[in-house]
Amino acid sequence: MSESLFDKIGGMDAVNAAVDIFYTKVLADESINYFFKDTDMMAQAGKQKAFLAFAFGAPMAYTGKNMRDAHTGMNLTEDHFNAVAGHLVSTLQELNVKQELIDEVVAVALTTKDDVIGH
Repeated sequence: MSESLFDKIGGMDAVNAAVDIFYTKVLADESINYFFKDTDMMAQAGKQKAFLAFAFGAPMAYTGKNMRDAHTGMNLTEDHFNAVAGHLVSTLQELNVKQELIDEVVAVALTTKDDVIGH
């Protein structure tokens, strides 16, 4: 059995670190931070950690909302999606994740794009 992306990036410790850094970047970005103005960021980070761990192949179930339901009514655009994806990539680069693994993460993120922006 091949190693999952979750294992390759360093497991839950890596996901936790990445999400914490990621949301620092997102909240500093005025082009998207207003989406989170009324959000409990501790709860949001927990949801994101669970989703990413699951999406990257962790041996766990994901019980949160699907991406379409989670983003319905937010009127997100491709620019918003790209800003978030850019923060994810820069976070992984900051954590010295190998480019080939970053490419795998981006591929996973791209599978959610249509649902996130409502297409």
